[in-house]
Amino acid sequence: MSEAKPFPITKRQVWEAYKRVNANQGGAGVDGQSLAEFAEDLENNLYKLWNRLASGSYMPPPVMRVEIPKAGGVRPLGIPTVADRIAQTVLKQALEPELEKHFHPDSYGYRPDKSAHQAIAAARQRCWRNDWVVDLDIKGFFDAIDHDLLMRAVRHHTSEPWVLLYTERWLKAPVQLPDGRVQSRESGTPQGGVASPLLANLFLHDAFDAWMQRHYPHIPFERYADDGLCHCRSLDEAEDLKAALQRRFAECQLELHPEKTKIVYCKDDDRRGEYPRTSFDFLGYTFRPRRSKNRWGKYFINFSPAISNGAAKAIRREIRRWKLPLRSDKDLEDLARMFRARIQGWINYYGAFYKSALYPILQHLDRKLALWATRKFKRLRRHRRRAEQWLRRIAQRQPGLFPHGRLIHRLAG
Repeated sequence: MSEAKPFPITKRQVWEAYKRVNANQGGAGVDGQSLAEFAEDLENNLYKLWNRLASGSYMPPPVMRVEIPKAGGVRPLGIPTVADRIAQTVLKQALEPELEKHFHPDSYGYRPDKSAHQAIAAARQRCWRNDWVVDLDIKGFFDAIDHDLLMRAVRHHTSEPWVLLYTERWLKAPVQLPDGRVQSRESGTPQGGVASPLLANLFLHDAFDAWMQRHYPHIPFERYADDGLCHCRSLDEAEDLKAALQRRFAECQLELHPEKTKIVYCKDDDRRGEYPRTSFDFLGYTFRPRRSKNRWGKYFINFSPAISNGAAKAIRREIRRWKLPLRSDKDLEDLARMFRARIQGWINYYGAFYKSALYPILQHLDRKLALWATRKFKRLRRHRRRAEQWLRRIAQRQPGLFPHGRLIHRLAG
């Protein structure tokens, strides 16, 4: 690093950030430059980026907004350019180790050695021990983060001038809308930015996690990014906490969604009372009373998580988009190669708790494969049941061909 540079950002930091961005892949931003195109002149591109970062002249380009369909609307994502993702990673890798020293152990989102499954497992245990849940939903959180409050939080944890300078510049970077218009940003941090999850965690650490520790240390909670659950011992305690959190978030320029923020009764065999709400969704799982079997084979009602209806519908939609019956030009091995990783991902994530709830979706996938077989082979045409039996025999001979085969065919005997 040249002694003339005002900021102590090294070429090694930029190179390590590039390796991280390249491993994560991702699309092009507003400049249309892909990772492959960036790598064509890698040494020169990284040098120019380091030079601008270390000299203080780096100005983030607009973030490209894309809209991802979700239940009930769209989710706006911000896609930075490749160079900007590298620059943000430099900042993240410098700031994250310091913030991690202070973050709460029950903050699980986008953190090293933390996962959604850990949050779900903690919530399950606490629902068994506590009768009530306050299910938090922050209205438009990522777009509503107050820049002044966030910068105050960043300054509390670091006085490094370049970290403060570039954090503020990234927060103010404009957004290029899908129609090409460029819009300034007065609040929020875009979902999709490399540094955004870390900055969002910092904001909610001060707004929620640390506040809960100070004022309600006896109430356990789990937070994954802007999704949060608080576990209360009584309805009165839950109602008092909900009202206090509404006031607290208002102080932080945020609003709890009036319909989606709710109190839930964790009903099971031992909880005889009645309440209008006995279920909630958290990280793609629905927590509700379910029929379970204990170690002695006796059935009982347990408050537990399983794949949510919304997640199940999203998987079915994706399977429909694969158009399996129209792929009669492909062999079964081709289909396995194309979709194996996606199917395994569903099993890994949604099969971690109450796995049997996932079986109907996997059986739906098998029916689509059977329909493909009736189009592929003349001997199976108009014989769907025979096609399903053929698939079952293949699953028994080649259990690793499709990840779901071993699960559902064992279920079917």
